[in-house]
Amino acid sequence: MHSPSGKVKASFLQKAGGNSVYKMWLGNDPVLNESKLGIKIKDNDLFNTTLLSKVDSQSQNYTWKPVWGEEATIKCNYTEYIYTLVSTSNQAIYYQIQFRLFDDGMGFRYVFPRQSDLAYFIITDELTTFDMTGDHSTFWIPGDYDSNEFTYLNTRLSEVDRRKNVNADAIFAKTSFSNQAVQTPLMMKSANGIYINIHEAGLRNYPAMDLDVDIRSYILSAHLVPDPVGNKAYMQTPCQTPWRTIVCSRKATDILSSRLILNLNDPAPEGDYSWIKPMKYIGIWWDMHVGTASWNYADTSNLKLSTTDWAALKPNGKHGANNKKVREYIDFAAKYGFKGILVEGWNIGWEDWFGKWKEEVFDFVTPYPDFDIAALNAYAHSKGVSLIMHHETSASVTNYERCLDTAIKVMKQYGYPAAKTGYVGYIIPRGEHHDGQWMVNHYERVAKKFMENKLMLDAHEPVRPTGLQRTYPNWLACEAARGQEFNAWSSGNPPEHETILPFTRLMGGPMDYTPGVFQTEMSYYDKNKKERVHTTLTKQLALYLTLYSPLQMAADLIENYERFPDAFQFIVDVPVEWQKSIYLDAEPGDFLYVARKDKYGDNWYIGCITDENPRNTKLNLSFLDPGKTYIATIYADAKDAHYINKPQSYKIEKFVVNSKSVIPVRMAASGGTAISIKVAGKGEQAGIKNISAKSAWKAWESR
Repeated sequence: MHSPSGKVKASFLQKAGGNSVYKMWLGNDPVLNESKLGIKIKDNDLFNTTLLSKVDSQSQNYTWKPVWGEEATIKCNYTEYIYTLVSTSNQAIYYQIQFRLFDDGMGFRYVFPRQSDLAYFIITDELTTFDMTGDHSTFWIPGDYDSNEFTYLNTRLSEVDRRKNVNADAIFAKTSFSNQAVQTPLMMKSANGIYINIHEAGLRNYPAMDLDVDIRSYILSAHLVPDPVGNKAYMQTPCQTPWRTIVCSRKATDILSSRLILNLNDPAPEGDYSWIKPMKYIGIWWDMHVGTASWNYADTSNLKLSTTDWAALKPNGKHGANNKKVREYIDFAAKYGFKGILVEGWNIGWEDWFGKWKEEVFDFVTPYPDFDIAALNAYAHSKGVSLIMHHETSASVTNYERCLDTAIKVMKQYGYPAAKTGYVGYIIPRGEHHDGQWMVNHYERVAKKFMENKLMLDAHEPVRPTGLQRTYPNWLACEAARGQEFNAWSSGNPPEHETILPFTRLMGGPMDYTPGVFQTEMSYYDKNKKERVHTTLTKQLALYLTLYSPLQMAADLIENYERFPDAFQFIVDVPVEWQKSIYLDAEPGDFLYVARKDKYGDNWYIGCITDENPRNTKLNLSFLDPGKTYIATIYADAKDAHYINKPQSYKIEKFVVNSKSVIPVRMAASGGTAISIKVAGKGEQAGIKNISAKSAWKAWESR
């Protein structure tokens, strides 16, 4: 088997006894040694006695236009090979192994056509392995059925051990399997410089795949998340598993620009999606995390909770989602052009949201006494702003499904365009897991129901995404990783965290990381607090480019933005939809530089970030349109900036640039640089230095 250009090659082999295996190469270099294929089915020895009955192949080469994304058009070019096999162990059952080879990798899956002898079946295990060619450098988080909120470790495969992962503050993390298990997306680099990413695409009606690591042979084995009785999946033909994906390249930037996972997902149904509006938003959210406000309305010190006495509760004086504050945020959003405001803690139930009333504590429709849902939404709409609904389920999923139709009706009644869902805690029904088949189906049911009602979705604490935003373009973003909030109340996210996420979590889809925190020391709110955001201010600006999402939050308190209005201007200006994205340079765990062109104009934006090491680079602007003149506004770390000592030390300067220009960039420890490059209007160049002039260059480099 080979990809369209022959750059990626693979082989399929059926061995004596009926076992199927495969191999993979990048050029002449092996990516995977001989690796196993197979599914174990209850009461059927399906993959041990099989005959290859048919081989089909075809090629596809087309472009398609996503509703939103990192590019306005995406090329899909692959060769496909389908192997039809027949099992004769008990009865004649046939199934297929389907491979698609792209020039940047490969996907394969198991397909079960409709047939009378296999109408319904239970999958007890998946036998798929990935036999790596050596002891690769690996970025990993421990395998877990219920949480992705870990920091990454970078070790050799032979050193993978959950006990080494310093994640004592990871919440609701639980595992019941090997210390040598990891989650996907898994990012690796071989000794000969091949970057390899393993994940899955199109995760539907199936559990998520973790990987068991054999630290001696470097074989990775599929580990499916089980249900309460240990089964992995319940299937009905016709059906198929998700795609197992291997993206590979000799350049780290090619991993980031790969669209293989998106291309393996089903297209969205034909229709009008003009109602889907990517946006930047602000929110009543960060103040709860830093402790200046609360989600709950009532004083809980002597609370004896009943589900019928909410109106009689004594206010605690710290409730964040109150009429006055929400109006202030609406005014701020309208002033600066933000289209959305997330309001958490607006609805009754937070007093005991994770206690004895957890199973039915939220109804998703009843506001607290100090949140006038009708008046606030009317006021927001009068200002051209929409409130974003918050549906925290406390992981009581059956309750949410019972309430969902009514909750959607309320959203439609008051003109909410989107909701942020949350699944904090262990799943009810008890014994199910966030990443199991039952929950995977739930997340898709919610996305589908939202799409039917023309509503957008941002899911928190879900299974990690696998490109389903192509199928459900209203599913704008997910969390499914360790986000910004950990910086407010835990050991936080280390400086390299944001340089790893694009190579891992974001391979499957956009992340609602909630960037834009300017006040990085938590002692500002409470002198006894030692927590902090482990970045400089300008790195927070650059994250709007490096951590892609069509739904981007300006996460800090609005009063902090008013303290730094010149830096805040970049957040005001930066778009969320792109015509083109170019990854200029990157190395996982070290740095990342990306340039993106506005989907609706000729302006460009650049984001550069580094880990704990200060870093210098030079950005060649040859991607700009020849013959055009631009004004580059550079938001950079000042000479004395440091993410611990002086995180808010920055400098902003403007230069005239063109496609022949080179911009020198110097980043502080855990620092960054954000640049807006706008087409120069008539007379706008007056008084602005050309960066090509030696004097201007020298002055900027020595800042």
